[in-house]
Amino acid sequence: MEDFNRITKSVCKTLASLVCVFASISMAHATPAQDCENLKSVPIYNGKVTETKYITAGKSEKDPFRMFTGAPDLEFDLPEHCLVRGEIESRTNATGKPNVLRFEVRLPTDWQNRFIFQGGGGTDGFLANAIGTTPISGSTAIPALNRGYAVTSMNGGHDGVDPTFGLDQQARLDYAYAALGKVTQAAKTLVNHYYNKEPFYSYFMGCSNGGREAMIAAQRYPNEYNGVIAANPGFHLSRAAISEVWDTRTLMSIAPKNDKGKKVLANALTSKELQTLSDAVLKKCDANDGIKDGIINDYKSCNFNPDSLICKNTSDAACLSGDKVAAVKTVFDGAKDSNGKPLYSTWPYDAGISAPGWRAWKLGFSQDAEKADALNAVLGAGSLMFYFMTPPNPQADLAAFDFDQAEFLVGETGALNDATSTMLNTFAQNGSKLMIIQGVSDPVFSADDIENWYLKTQQTTSKGDLTAMKEWNRLFMVPGMTHCGGGPALDNIDPLTAMQNWVENQKAPDYLPAKGEAFPDKNMPICSYPLVAKYKGNGDVNALDSYQCM
Repeated sequence: MEDFNRITKSVCKTLASLVCVFASISMAHATPAQDCENLKSVPIYNGKVTETKYITAGKSEKDPFRMFTGAPDLEFDLPEHCLVRGEIESRTNATGKPNVLRFEVRLPTDWQNRFIFQGGGGTDGFLANAIGTTPISGSTAIPALNRGYAVTSMNGGHDGVDPTFGLDQQARLDYAYAALGKVTQAAKTLVNHYYNKEPFYSYFMGCSNGGREAMIAAQRYPNEYNGVIAANPGFHLSRAAISEVWDTRTLMSIAPKNDKGKKVLANALTSKELQTLSDAVLKKCDANDGIKDGIINDYKSCNFNPDSLICKNTSDAACLSGDKVAAVKTVFDGAKDSNGKPLYSTWPYDAGISAPGWRAWKLGFSQDAEKADALNAVLGAGSLMFYFMTPPNPQADLAAFDFDQAEFLVGETGALNDATSTMLNTFAQNGSKLMIIQGVSDPVFSADDIENWYLKTQQTTSKGDLTAMKEWNRLFMVPGMTHCGGGPALDNIDPLTAMQNWVENQKAPDYLPAKGEAFPDKNMPICSYPLVAKYKGNGDVNALDSYQCM
C-alpha cells in the first residue's frame, strides 16, 4: 500500500506538471491576433512601436507610391498577417521641424522563416505598404508577403517626398545609409519576438533609390542579408543628379519657343522625332541577335551614330535637324566639364528612346513653359540643390550651373550616399548573392554606368575572374526597358524566385524568364551579363527555348 501511495503521488505530480506545461504552452502560443497586440510592448532601440493591427486575408490596395518604388499597378490577395508600425529617433531637426524615422513590418501567420526589406524610391519620405511587391512595373509576380516572408519598409528617415530634408545633417545620414541599418535591427527584433526565432534567410529588394538602398545593404551591411536584388539602382546618384542638369540644359537649348516667346522643354524633341530615332536604332541593330523582333538583345554590338539622321533635304520626313542630332549626341555622350572630363556616364542607344517612360524623365509632357514636368527638371533639380550640394543651395540657378565645380559641389554627399564601393569580399565570402537588373533604356540611371561598376567590382572583389564573380554577383540587362519597367521591353519577370533558388538551393540563374505586354505571347530569356539572348535560327520565335544565352 505504501508503494501504491508513492506511485500515485508521483503520477499525480507528473500530471500536474503536464497540466502546467500545457498551460504554459497555451499562454505562450496565444492567438495570432493576441501575439500581434503583444508586440506593442516590444522595446525598440531609440524608438517604439506605435501601432499593431491584425489583418485578415483580403485585397491589397494598389501601391500609392508606385511612381517612386516601381511597383506594378496591381492589387493582390494578401494572406492574414500582423501589421506593425513604429518610429525611431523622433526629434526636432536643425531647421526646427519634427523629424522621425518611421517603419512598417508585416508578419504573415504562415511564416516561412524568411525576411525581406522592401526598398523605397525617389527621395523617400513616405511609408509604402510593406507587402514585398516586385519593384518592376510590368511584373505580375506575387508579393513576398504571400510567399510567407516577413516584410519591412521605411520612410528613409524623414516625412515628405520633397528634398528639403537635405538641410539637416542627420536626415542626410539616414537617407544615405543609416536608416537602413536602424530599421533592419528594429524589424528583425519584431520578427524574433513574434515567431520566437530569427529569420533563417534575409533578403533586400528595391528599384531606383530602393535599388541604391539594396546595394548599400550589400556594401555597408554585408552580414545582414543573404540575397540582395537591386533593380535600376540609383547607385551613383550624386553624379546622376549632375547629368540631369546637363540633359535639361542641352535639351532646352534646342527647345522651340511658344507664342509668348518662352521655350517649352517638352517640345525639344517631338514624339515623331523620338520615334524616328528609335526606328533608326532598331534598323541598325535589331537583327544583331539573330532576329528582327523589336528587341535589341545584343545592344553592346550596336554601333549606332545619329549623324545618319541629319536631314539631307526638305522632303526627307524621317530625319532630324543638325542641331537636334548634336543635342542627342551631347546627351548620350554624357555630362562633361569644360576640359572634356566625364562627370557621369555615357548612355547606350536603344529602342526605348521613344517610350513614354524615357520622355517623362528627359523632356516631360507639359506645354506650360513655366511648369516643366520633366522629372529631371523637377525631382533632379530639387535633390541637387537641397541634398547633393554641400552646403545646400536652394537658390542655385541651374541654368547657369558650373560643371567645372560639379565634382566639388556634390563630393561630400556622394561619399555618404553613393553605393559605388567595389570591395564586397565579406558579402561574397558569407555566401550572399547580389542580383542587379537594369533597363538598357533607363533615362535617369545609365546602363553603361552600372556595367562599369560591375566590371570594376569583378576586378576588386573577384580578382578579375568573371566565373568567380558570377558565383555571387550577376547582372541582367533588360533591352528596351526604361526606369523600373516600361518601354518596348519584356519587363514581366520574377527576380525573387530566382534569388531564392540561388541562395537556398544553390541554383544560380543563368537567365531570367521574361515576357511583357509590349510583346504579347513572346517569351525570352534575359541572360546573365555578358551573355545575351540570341535566336537559335529555328523554332517558335515566341518560345523561351528558341533562344540561347551566348
